[in-house]
Amino acid sequence: MIETKYGKIEGVDQGAYVEYRGVPFAKPPVGPLRWKAPQPPEPFEGVYQATEFKAGSVQDDGRAGPPYDKDFYDEAAYTRPMSEDCLYLNIYAPKDAKNCPVAMWIHGGAFMGGYGSEKEFDGAGYCKRGVIFVSIQYRLGVLGFLAHPWLTAEAGTSGNYGILDQIAALRWIYENIAAFGGDPENITVFGQSAGAMSVQTLISSPLTGDLIKRAILQSGGSYEAGLHRDTPLAEQESYGEIFSEVLGVDSLEAMRAKSTAEIVAATGPFMGKVFPMAKGLFLVPVMDGQVLTGGYYDLMDKGEIKDIPYMLGSTKNDIMVPENAASPEDSPLYTGSRAFSQKLEVLGRKPAYVYYFARQLPGDDFGAYHSSELWYMMGTLSRAWRPFEPADYALSDRMLDYWANFMKTGDPNGESLPAWKPCSKEDPFVMELDV
Repeated sequence: MIETKYGKIEGVDQGAYVEYRGVPFAKPPVGPLRWKAPQPPEPFEGVYQATEFKAGSVQDDGRAGPPYDKDFYDEAAYTRPMSEDCLYLNIYAPKDAKNCPVAMWIHGGAFMGGYGSEKEFDGAGYCKRGVIFVSIQYRLGVLGFLAHPWLTAEAGTSGNYGILDQIAALRWIYENIAAFGGDPENITVFGQSAGAMSVQTLISSPLTGDLIKRAILQSGGSYEAGLHRDTPLAEQESYGEIFSEVLGVDSLEAMRAKSTAEIVAATGPFMGKVFPMAKGLFLVPVMDGQVLTGGYYDLMDKGEIKDIPYMLGSTKNDIMVPENAASPEDSPLYTGSRAFSQKLEVLGRKPAYVYYFARQLPGDDFGAYHSSELWYMMGTLSRAWRPFEPADYALSDRMLDYWANFMKTGDPNGESLPAWKPCSKEDPFVMELDV
């Protein structure tokens, strides 16, 4: 049993480690708390039984296409219902842990989908290596990133609710993880795709203070070339006004009074109207003057990102890579990762460790697709339908070792591992991860 700031918790004994599933890190953002910054959770009454994963954030169940549908969302045992009551985290802690490094995982999904207990996620491999693994959830889509003049008038700013959720989870971990045997002064934040974009938001935000010790950005971190877009608050508010029109409301009270089902029903038509105007994803972190005080690359130019160790990279067949790509140089995320590292040098800091995941996954022709490395760095190959080979399991172990070493010391290198050099201007080394 664990004693947290909010009361006692019991988890699921898994032998060498304990899972604490569905731990609330904020009040449910429902009713009057919809489209508001997250509030601290209520203290537990009695002993909180952290034995079941909770609902994921509200999203479109039918969103995922190949290969994601068959790979990640094909088993009912891993499917979660969707709810606005979604602000929960899952902790995997080694038994008898003492001052262990902590890793906070942020799932991807274009800020529109995903949840913290997906089939490919697990903390067992990290526990085996002496790291406490925490996966978190956050509000998505219009519930997580809608800005509107009504909301700005109420709170001084709007949008970024999903990022504020992530910051609340980070703060909960900082304040409570010592009870689980974790070191609150040694927290790595890591994520993939929108999760990596979230990590870049967190390391760029003044609101995270000194809570982050290190960061890993997988297929989403970049400088000069990548997925980021700098969205001014006023632009996002203009999209929010279209949403309230589609929803058929004339006040904030009426907007908050709508049911979850009505919000979901309005989202598709809303996206259809705005997507051509925004020319792409638009329910994303916004420059609100609080979470983000400027554009992503401008903040790097000013040295206004955390001065901490970084690891980042991409996959061979990643998003935005053309089908006829002749080399890694054709990938914006590859060049953006390398540029991120070399920009750190320009700022007088240590360069990052950069990787390139090149394993062509067996079983179909999708190759090293966007998200394909998740099986490996989570150690969950055995859950996949794919005909993985012994060499795949060896690659997974190697990646888990690299990731865990980085979480411990800020350096992925370790005994019996191929040497991984930082990516500097003089030596732009990129670790190729393949069988």
